Amino acid sequence: MDVRTGLFYLFSLVLLFAAFRVITARNPVYAALFLVLTFFQAAGIWMLLKAEFLAISLVLVYVGAVMVLFLFVVMMLDIDVANLRAGFWKHFPLAASVGALIALEMAAVLMGGFRPAEEPRAFPGVATAAQAGLQFSNTKELGRLLYSEYIYPLEIAAVILVVAIVAAIALTLRTRKDTKHIDASEQVRVRARDRLQIVKVPPSRPTLAPDPATAAAAASGENKA
Repeated sequence: MDVRTGLFYLFSLVLLFAAFRVITARNPVYAALFLVLTFFQAAGIWMLLKAEFLAISLVLVYVGAVMVLFLFVVMMLDIDVANLRAGFWKHFPLAASVGALIALEMAAVLMGGFRPAEEPRAFPGVATAAQAGLQFSNTKELGRLLYSEYIYPLEIAAVILVVAIVAAIALTLRTRKDTKHIDASEQVRVRARDRLQIVKVPPSRPTLAPDPATAAAAASGENKA
C-alpha cells in the first residue's frame, strides 16, 4: 500500500467518525465543530483525487464562511437540546428507513462510477490537453463543462437559490405584533400640536371633612380660653 492509498483510508476513517459524531453529539457547538472536521477530510480526499478547485472551494466557502456563521448563530441562540430530543425515538423508524434508502441509492450510483480513469472528453473544435501537449487543468475543464453542457441545470439551481434567499428575507422581515415599528415618514411630518395639547384647568381645591378629634380639641381650647 502506497502513501496515497494510506492517506485515502486515513481521511475516510476520520471523515466517517466525524460525520457520525455530527448526528450523535449532544452539544450543538460540538456537532458544528465535527462538521468542520468532516469538511476538511472531504477536502483532503478531493486533493488526492486531483480536484484542487473543489477542495479549496469547500474549505473557503463552507468552512470559512458558512460554518463560522453557523457557529456564531448556535452560540448566540439558547437552544433547548432536551426539547429537540423529545421525539427522537418516536421518529427514529421513519428516519432510519429514509437513511437506508438514501444509502442504497448512493451505493448504486457510486458502484457504477468506479471505472478506470479516462482521458477528458474533447469538445468540438477544442483539442484535449494530451493532444495539445499541455498540462491538464481540472478547474478549466470543470468550468467549461458547467457552462456548456450543464448550463441549464446551473441556471435552474441559481434561480432556486435566489428564490430561497428572497423567501428567507421575506420570512425574517414579516410584521410581528411584539415589535414597535416606527415609520420615518410619519416622524418627519409630525407637528407639535399633534404631540402636545395644553388643557386649561381652573384651580380648585377639594374641601376636606374635618377630623372629629381635631375639631373636639379645638373646641375645648376655645372653651378654656
